[in-house]
Amino acid sequence: MMFSQPKYINVKGQLIDLEVPKVMGILNITPDSFYEGSRLKDEKELIEAAGKMLDDGADFLDVGGYSSRPGAEQISAEEEKRRVLPAIRNILREFPEAIISVDSFRAEVAREAVYGCGAHIINDISGGDGDPEMFNLITELNVPYIMMHMQGTPGTMQNNPVYEDVVADIITWFGKRTVTLMDAGVKDIIIDPGFGFGKKPEHNFELLRRLREFNIVGLPILVGLSRKSMIWRTLEKSPAESLNGTTVLNTVALINGASILRVHDVREAVEAIRLISRVGKTLN
Repeated sequence: MMFSQPKYINVKGQLIDLEVPKVMGILNITPDSFYEGSRLKDEKELIEAAGKMLDDGADFLDVGGYSSRPGAEQISAEEEKRRVLPAIRNILREFPEAIISVDSFRAEVAREAVYGCGAHIINDISGGDGDPEMFNLITELNVPYIMMHMQGTPGTMQNNPVYEDVVADIITWFGKRTVTLMDAGVKDIIIDPGFGFGKKPEHNFELLRRLREFNIVGLPILVGLSRKSMIWRTLEKSPAESLNGTTVLNTVALINGASILRVHDVREAVEAIRLISRVGKTLN
C-alpha cells in the first residue's frame, strides 16, 4: 500500500477522506511572494485564479496575506487583515462550496477569517509559536488546524539552522504540541514538516526521504514543496522554471505518505495523485 491508513478531517460538518491525497491551491495576497507568478494584484485576478484552481481539481484554497520568504517585509495585523479578509469573502461569494484555509500565524487574523468571513481551516506556519493565543483559539473554534514546523522566525529561520537529527527533532516538536492540543479537545490536526522554513537543503531532502517516519505522530501530513529553493537551486533554474522539479518531488512525497500537497500549480498535482493512486492499486 503506497498511502498510509485512512485519515479524515471534519470540515464544516463534512468528513474529508484523506486516504486518497488532496490538493491545496496557494492564493497569495501579497506583493512580494518569492514566486512572482503567484502574486495576485486585485479582486479580478483573485477570482480568476481561485476559479481555475477549483476547475483544475483543488480540494482546498489557502489564502495568505503575509509573505514568509526570508527577508520579507513585516506587516501589521491590520494590514494582513486588510489583504486577507476581503479575499476570503470574495472567493466564497463566487464559489460558496469552496473550502478555504487561512494562512496566518496570528490568532486575531485567524479568528476574523473564520468567524467573520467563513474560512474553514487555519494554516499556521509557526505551529503556535508565533502567537500564544493561537492554541486557545483552535480549542475554541475546533476547526482543522495545520501545524507547521519552523525553526526561528521568517526573518531568522535561514541563519544557519542546526539539528541533531532533523526528522527526530521535528517529530519530538510535533509530539509535544499535539499532546497539548488533543488534551484540550482539538480533533483535526494536520502536520507540515515545513520544507524550507529553518532548514538547509540537506535538511529538506532528508525530510523528504524520511517522510514516512512522521506517521508515528498519527496525523495527516501536508507537504509544501511548490517551486521552493531546494528545487530551483539544485537545478540551477528559477522559481518560474521549477514546475517539473516540483512535480517530481511531489511524487516522491506522495509515495512516502503525504496526505495533502500545497501547490501553486493544481492541475499538475492532481494528475500526479491520479497516477500514483493507479500505481498503488496495481501494486495491491
